[in-house]
Amino acid sequence: MNTQEAKIVLETALLTAEQPLPLAELRKLFADELNADTLRLLLDELRNDWSGRGVELVALASGWRFQSTAAMRVYLDRLNAEKPPRYSRAVLETLAIIAYRQPVTRGDIEDIRGVVVSPQVIKTLEERGWIECIGHRETPGRPALFATTRVFLDDLGLRSLEQLPPLSGQGEAAAAEFELQLGAAVAEMPTDTAAVAHVAAADTEPASDDAAIQPSH
Repeated sequence: MNTQEAKIVLETALLTAEQPLPLAELRKLFADELNADTLRLLLDELRNDWSGRGVELVALASGWRFQSTAAMRVYLDRLNAEKPPRYSRAVLETLAIIAYRQPVTRGDIEDIRGVVVSPQVIKTLEERGWIECIGHRETPGRPALFATTRVFLDDLGLRSLEQLPPLSGQGEAAAAEFELQLGAAVAEMPTDTAAVAHVAAADTEPASDDAAIQPSH
């Protein structure tokens, strides 16, 4: 199989996949005859082939996928009569804290936000697939430790946590800064060419005005 034929196979598999495909899965297309380095080169070429079009090939935390570009969002939104619900400030602040301070417990989040974390906030983020319990802290009560998932990275178009925007402010300034960034990213999540991601119902709990996120770096 020559390079062009291999790229056509990759392109077809990625365009029809419902989920991002990691290199290990893509190698199965060629019965493992192509190594990972060769696949990466072909994927980079394929990404360049699609440059400047309304759909782009991107590498995410859980693999490669085709998705619409940000410039196409305004047009694609016209096909959807229902707008996705906006997440409340409480949900966005909680997600931001987990993203930057993970792993954290509900108690950690409450200490930072200065208010009690509603179970519905955690449930909303878990149902959306953005956070998960990864263990328990060895303290009285063994509280659950929460961290973000690969789905969170995929949905925001990120390959790793290192790609999260740095917070230039401290305290409330940092909270407000990332809340805006995260809210905008959620509102403009790229559309998978195979299926539109389900958006869980937004929590409506008001957040305390003096809640603060202090980045750990």
